[in-house]
Amino acid sequence: MVFFERIESDQLATDAGGAGTNVLILPGLYDSPALHWQSRWQQLFGYSRVAFGDWESPTLHGWTRKLEEAVDAGPDRLLIVGHSLGSLAAVWWARSSLLTRKVAGALLVAPPDVDREDCATQLRDFRPTPERQLPFPSVLVASRNDCYASFEASERMARAWGSRLVDCGKAGHINAESGLGCWTEGLSLLLGLMDRDDGSAIRNWLLAGPV
Repeated sequence: MVFFERIESDQLATDAGGAGTNVLILPGLYDSPALHWQSRWQQLFGYSRVAFGDWESPTLHGWTRKLEEAVDAGPDRLLIVGHSLGSLAAVWWARSSLLTRKVAGALLVAPPDVDREDCATQLRDFRPTPERQLPFPSVLVASRNDCYASFEASERMARAWGSRLVDCGKAGHINAESGLGCWTEGLSLLLGLMDRDDGSAIRNWLLAGPV
């Protein structure tokens, strides 16, 4: 089930009491705009965003290098929240990095199927889809009408990566255009990957209810 909650950007909190510094936001192609749930989470909880650069013409080497630098500079225990190509970059990075020991878990939302024949040109440097199991717990969230990946492809990716698969219903590419607002279902999934103390800011926000 998808929870639809809309909160205007000027209602978002800019201070979560220092919480959220252990979460890395990984946007996809073209970056995540202001109304994207990733941007709203960043504003709500102070999460860090990986500045991949090359947003319109990404390269696998460039994005995995940027992620390596971000993880290296981060705390000893962190969580990854990827959307679309950002999710795929995280999976590729995990194949070879020695820093995966720092990752306590990953929320991978709407990873694209780069192996399909009609894959967008900008995504093809990330071919083929990695098939190795991830060395940390992960949740893959997939939509039934995502134009970048069929649900069947998402099921294959989840099996290959050892990820728990969550069916988000018909939510498009699970992006700003999906009308998810702050996407409370996603926050609940992220909370499930956190230790109790780490998740206090999210838990308190969810308990407070819609603004």
